[in-house]
Amino acid sequence: MPNAIRSAGADWNALADAALAGKTLSFGDGLRVLRAPDEELLPLLHAAYRVRSRHFGNRVMLNMIMNAKSGLCPEDCGYCSQSAVSRADIPRYSLLDRESLLAGAREALARKAGTFCIVMSGRGPTDRELREVAEAVREIRGTMPLKVCACLGLLREGQAERLAEAGVQRYNHNLNTSRERYGRIATTHTYDQRVETVERVKAAGISPCSGVIIGMGETDGEIVEMALALRALDVDSIPVNFLNAIPGTPLEGYGRVPARKALKVLALFRFACPDREIRVAGGRELTLGSLQPLALYAANSLFVGDYLTTPGQEAERDHRMIEDLGFEIEVWQPPETANPDGT
Repeated sequence: MPNAIRSAGADWNALADAALAGKTLSFGDGLRVLRAPDEELLPLLHAAYRVRSRHFGNRVMLNMIMNAKSGLCPEDCGYCSQSAVSRADIPRYSLLDRESLLAGAREALARKAGTFCIVMSGRGPTDRELREVAEAVREIRGTMPLKVCACLGLLREGQAERLAEAGVQRYNHNLNTSRERYGRIATTHTYDQRVETVERVKAAGISPCSGVIIGMGETDGEIVEMALALRALDVDSIPVNFLNAIPGTPLEGYGRVPARKALKVLALFRFACPDREIRVAGGRELTLGSLQPLALYAANSLFVGDYLTTPGQEAERDHRMIEDLGFEIEVWQPPETANPDGT
């Protein structure tokens, strides 16, 4: 067995060498990663860590989400507790006021997060909602050392530019699943509409963030396709979520992704998108359990605190986990070229 593990390590290191040389991961190699025997998991993660280390060292970026508008959504996304088809018992409220958003930003700093993400349920923002978010962002950028991310749904023409003018540096809009599977997860909008929003964000000069949810019945091949699609879309940040099958949603009853499989998924995304922020995101605590620290050998980012309608791990436990690994929390510094008002 030791000789077999050493041989496997050399094989996975060849994938790391290819990623570090800028070569695109092949579909077949992506399948090999996902289907690696469990006894090869540590050599696989070591190879993924070589790629992560080259681009990010031992730094870990922390992100905090604020659910700025909860429920009240007309979309039918099967995984989401806030959708129109969900019976989940969750808080429902319209867009929070500016002071609440500012308080959320201060809490992000207290949790040592470098990125504060303002999230709204719904198909997309109204003009009033966009204006109120923009006003809060201007104040956050002018007074706090935080990168601001917005996740407001599908954007119409001109809306991305207004967010960029307000100082939004990153916009999240996940692909969530494969093009082939999308119609089985949501029918009130399309995969292509999601891609269009990411392209609008890029055209406006905002850093694009887009990721996936693993555990919605997709095949290994579809997972590889997701990773390669996000590479082709050239996004900067990739949240890898693992389904938390919330009671009352159409996907309740779906089983948990096995922890070892989840780690292989993270390794896949690192090989596919070697120099991009890979964030272990929603469902992390439930899916990975005691294996959470191993995720950071492939991922270089995580959410700290609660998610949209589900609780996360205490920030102090995340801080201690990072410290115990010998890693360090990345402190985000505003660009020196920023204007005095933070824009």
